[in-house]
Amino acid sequence: QVQLVESGGGLVQPGGSLRLSCAASGITFSAYTMGWYRQAPGKRRELVAQVTTVGSTNYADSVKGRFTISRDKAKYTVYLQMNSLRSEGTAVYYCNARHYLGVDSWGQGTQVTVSS
Repeated sequence: QVQLVESGGGLVQPGGSLRLSCAASGITFSAYTMGWYRQAPGKRRELVAQVTTVGSTNYADSVKGRFTISRDKAKYTVYLQMNSLRSEGTAVYYCNARHYLGVDSWGQGTQVTVSS
């Protein structure tokens, strides 16, 4: 059974940094594209960043140059380093594992609040 456990969320001031982690289990990690999505109150869930099985990355335009996604194959973990955070970054951040056949699995989410 796929299990994704996020950690690292919290309260941060505008301009600050956070690093989110997502530990995966129950999957063949190398067969999955890993990603981070976020959902702000009253808004649809949106893609933040993805890293493919071969290490290619994709970012939402709003986070390019500020966020970095990476994966550790030995630890079955994906990270999202978030720098220069803005208030519009306040959301629940979800880890996603997408199998190459198109099946999605989700974590429970971790709250990120950007506020002074």
